[in-house]
Amino acid sequence: MQAASRGIHGGGGSVGSSRGERRTGLLNGFAAYGMWGLVPLFWPLLKPASAGEILAHRMVWSLAVVGVALLVLRRWAWAGELIRQPRKLALIAVASATITVNWGVYIWAVNAGHVVEASLGYFINPLVTIAMGVLLLKERLRPVQWAAVGIAFLAVVVLTVGYGHPPWISLCLAFSFATYGLAKKKVNLGGIESLAAETAILFLPALGYVLWLGFQGESTFGGEGVGHAALLAATGLVTAVPLVCFGAAAIRVPLSTLGLLQYLAPVFQFLLGVLHFHEAMPAERWAGFALVWLALTLLTWSAIRTARLAREEVRAAGTTAATGTLGAAESGPGQPPAPISTTRAHSGGASGT
Repeated sequence: MQAASRGIHGGGGSVGSSRGERRTGLLNGFAAYGMWGLVPLFWPLLKPASAGEILAHRMVWSLAVVGVALLVLRRWAWAGELIRQPRKLALIAVASATITVNWGVYIWAVNAGHVVEASLGYFINPLVTIAMGVLLLKERLRPVQWAAVGIAFLAVVVLTVGYGHPPWISLCLAFSFATYGLAKKKVNLGGIESLAAETAILFLPALGYVLWLGFQGESTFGGEGVGHAALLAATGLVTAVPLVCFGAAAIRVPLSTLGLLQYLAPVFQFLLGVLHFHEAMPAERWAGFALVWLALTLLTWSAIRTARLAREEVRAAGTTAATGTLGAAESGPGQPPAPISTTRAHSGGASGT
């Protein structure tokens, strides 16, 4: 009984620790996507700086922040390995180029009064990622996923009619970020390390552009006061801090939970665009957004259902293994183990649907 009691107590401690880790992960996930969702409030503070100047400062100061973080953590071994792998370096260059486009378009869109259209880009990003998986990686989709992609395409058509032109900002943000994600997946670096490599590639061009603006007398860094210069320097923290929180969340919560949390950012951005920046939302835009949300609902339902079936399959497999071991132990030498065909049939049925 004492042994059993100790075992139960130890298990309780493990469960408590696991719950604590998950709670920490959720808080970090909310913090990361919350900051990404509220960042449209930050970019207008940097006016009269142009989108190009803001982007260049973001590159320069992001490298400074993550460089200090990596020095403190003493995590530099990856750099030598990366330099010796030309293919990964090429992928990092692709990631750098696409995130530059993504950041630049997003900053311009927010400061030009297109927050709602920018939010649409991140709403449709998961759907674009799926479409790219089919076209580039030859992945096979389930019927529900095909339906979600089809509805998203219809939404783009509706929004094109409403705007009088395709939603270029949304499409540019979605495709650039999807390409960025694909390149990062192939490189397989941590979040801080990846950001350091990407900004390092663009550091010299970005610094050169900042210096050129200064020589031309067009830089706002030194001409708009200390507060403005501090805000431009803070772009490094605005970039790095959510990424650190995301990294802390990614190792503590399931991917399915992160997949749901990712919608917080565009939701916050959309609400800011409508309620804070008072951007117009005529009926056709509401219709287009409604179709996108319907597509995302189908996609999320499919992902949750697939994850639940996978958990049931793993649980059934564990039950099968335990039953087989117990049966073998109780049968004794020369006797067949207890039958487990029923459990196996259930497991196979779950995975077949």
